[in-house]
Amino acid sequence: MAAMTLKPTRVLLGVRGMTRDAGERVAQHLRSLPGVAQATPDDGQIEVHYDPSQHTVMDLVRAVRSQGFLAGML
Repeated sequence: MAAMTLKPTRVLLGVRGMTRDAGERVAQHLRSLPGVAQATPDDGQIEVHYDPSQHTVMDLVRAVRSQGFLAGML
């Protein structure tokens, strides 16, 4: 796995209707993306640490949406 080229950026995403259990599934999906160092779910939100040279916030929002949830930046 390639090392991150920039310091990881942190973003907090609000996720409508996501429980803590569903959040773990969403976090696992986010962590599977190259450049995502950490994804920590909580009720209704998920904190993501990612390499901004590999993803935009919109990429992360789309990844959450692909798991069946509406998401946006908090």
